[in-house]
Amino acid sequence: MALQLLKTTDVYRVDTEEEATSMIEDAKDKQIKEGYTLTKSSCVLKTKKSKGEITDMWYICSMEKTFSD
Repeated sequence: MALQLLKTTDVYRVDTEEEATSMIEDAKDKQIKEGYTLTKSSCVLKTKKSKGEITDMWYICSMEKTFSD
């Protein structure tokens, strides 16, 4: 039985939206060279609250890569 990687989902925590969009753009630029297709990407703001006040903010950057033959 042969094993073949079909799809991966990479999820990163970054400090700024600029870092997240930069990571997505880098993945788009590398997709032909590294043999995958970027099928989904997203950037979501997350916050941590304590007693109604925001104490921490970060972004979750997700990228789904699909590999072909």
